[in-house]
This record gives sequence, C-alpha cells and structure tokens, in this order.
Amino acid sequence: MSDLDKALADIVAIRSRIAADTVFRGYGPAALAATGGVALLTALAQALWLADPTASPLAFVLGWVAAAVVSGGIVWWEMRRRAHRHHSGLADAMIHNAAQQFLPSAAAGLLLAAVLLLHTPESVWMLPGLWQLLVGIGIFASARTLPRGIVLVGGWYFAAGLAVLMLGSADHALSPWTMGLPFLIGQGLMAAILRREYGADDARD
Repeated sequence: MSDLDKALADIVAIRSRIAADTVFRGYGPAALAATGGVALLTALAQALWLADPTASPLAFVLGWVAAAVVSGGIVWWEMRRRAHRHHSGLADAMIHNAAQQFLPSAAAGLLLAAVLLLHTPESVWMLPGLWQLLVGIGIFASARTLPRGIVLVGGWYFAAGLAVLMLGSADHALSPWTMGLPFLIGQGLMAAILRREYGADDARD
C-alpha cells in the first residue's frame, strides 16, 4: 500500500470514528410522525378490507411490509436531506453508520416473516409482537448517536411487543390494531422527543 493509499485509509477511518461519536441529526421529526400516520392508515385499511386477518396471514403480512417500505422511503429521503444540511462532509459516513445500526433488525424482521409464513403459518400471530421487539432492538442499537431520550422509544417498543405477544397468546388471532396503535404511539413519541431536542425551527427545516 502506498503512502497516499494509507493516508486516504486513515482519513476514512478517522471520519468513521467521528461519525460514530457524533449525534446524528438526520432523522426528521416530521418524517417520523408521517410514518406513524402510515401505520394508522394501514391498520384502518386492513380493518375495513381484510375481513379476517387470521385467515389471511399473507395479506396481513404483505400489507405491513408495504407500509414498512413506504415508511422507510419517507425516512430515507428526509435523512439524506437533513444529514447533508447538518453534517456537511460527514453526511455520507453518518448515514452509513445509521444504516449499519438499524438494518440488521429490519432484515431479521423480514426474514422472520418469510420463515413463519412458509413453514409455520399458524405462528404468524406472533409477528406483530416480534416486529415491535426488533424495532426496539434497532432503536437501542442506534441510541449512542441519538438524543438520550430516544431510549424511552426503545422501551416503549419492548413493552408494546411483549404486551402484544401476551394478548395474542390467548386466541392466536391477528389484528391490524396490534400493529397500528403501537407504531402510531411509538413513532409519535420519537418525533416528539426529536422535535424537543432539535427545536421547533429545526423540525420544520
């Protein structure tokens, strides 16, 4: 490795370390609140048009996967805009770091859904609770680079996930509200915490 290559590698490593120790301001309160709205709309749509979610686990899961994709797109678009505004030259490193922290939980949730649908469809009733636990894990993994209050959101998703699993164990039934309400509250709480930390002006940028 030439001296130039070594110097460039050292610069990349330094930038990565700085990014890992800097509070990430890429998550926008408005975008996070919007994802709570997506969860509410998805729950309403399934309550109206999916007569028996328990008898149609594939439709239930695909509906929430679609909601997750839409929500992820909203957050990603806002994240890139805000990161370049607030972190300038560190923006790409900050975004990469944020993705590394949360994507494993998202991937685990998708793979878990596929395994349950393909091999034990009678266990799909557990997915809402398990998904919420995985979101909580993702939030705790990201907490080091987010405002301290964000751990409350991780705690909410843990508590909600466990509560949904306990409630569902009685009849093994699927309900869109076991997804819609926890995510509406959780995303709203996260948006409120970030808005308070960043300030009202920042939340509107």
